[in-house]
Amino acid sequence: MRKTTTISRRQFTKLSLTGSAAMLAGSAMGLGAFAPGISNLTRLGGPVWGDFKDPNEWAKAVKAKGYSAALCPVSVGADEQTIKSFAKAAKEANIIIAEVGAWSNPISSDEEARKNAIKKCKDSLALAELIGASCCVNVTGSRGNSIVGPHPDNLKKETFDMIVQVTREIIDEIKPTRTFFALESLPWSYPDSVESYLDLIKAIDRKALAVNLDPVNMINSPSKYYNNSALIKECFEKLGPYIKNCHAKDIKLRDAYTIHFDDVTLGTGIIDFKTYLTCLSKLKDIPLMMEHMNTSEEYDKAAITLKSIGKESGVQFY
Repeated sequence: MRKTTTISRRQFTKLSLTGSAAMLAGSAMGLGAFAPGISNLTRLGGPVWGDFKDPNEWAKAVKAKGYSAALCPVSVGADEQTIKSFAKAAKEANIIIAEVGAWSNPISSDEEARKNAIKKCKDSLALAELIGASCCVNVTGSRGNSIVGPHPDNLKKETFDMIVQVTREIIDEIKPTRTFFALESLPWSYPDSVESYLDLIKAIDRKALAVNLDPVNMINSPSKYYNNSALIKECFEKLGPYIKNCHAKDIKLRDAYTIHFDDVTLGTGIIDFKTYLTCLSKLKDIPLMMEHMNTSEEYDKAAITLKSIGKESGVQFY
């Protein structure tokens, strides 16, 4: 999920004039050389409500929202023909299936829960591979019993080692060739920073490992909160080649004692979406998936907000 350098893991022996110009432009923006080319096009996506049996009706509903990226429309256990029919409909409508959610706790202190979570991750990764999703995404979990809860052991060395072992097991059993197993950060669990992302990527050492970038989840101090523009740039500089999917939500520091951050409607918090969209637009075909809102109307308003910011920043959604 992280990278120790700012260059792509695909090694180029030569740079075209376009590629060279892109790197120079990226450097001028303070973004380093994470992007092989300049593009101002970004895919936007979010949930689409409804129980869709017909793949073409699902695709129409996605496009009606103005999206070109979507959550996986089928669940683990669906038959192969159904999975492939949705994959076909997505391709024909120019929709990227951005992610298969494997939300579970594969490092739970409860042995049975841990085994079930690991199985869910494997099954979800297999689904992502079959349907051609950008990634299968999960958090690394918690040493407690909840999926994402804080725990005093979450940031210990032995927990880091457990994450490495579990993630390797998931990837090695499925052996994906066209999708990735992506880890998402949490404020109180690995990876909780760009540095720990990089450490995990190096330790796990699997080509099918990827980053599901959500800068909000790495904001765990007022310093990162007020300097989130710099944090976002650092994420793309150092993690860019590993990013396969991005999340968009917002955050606000509550005016109360002690420190407390609230997950708020996109556009009502402090996240510098201008910087976020500008950085993201340098990567090719990486979806931006809106999340953590409660209604379809809230997502519609958030999409309008992002498109407005994109227009100001020279970034177009398609």
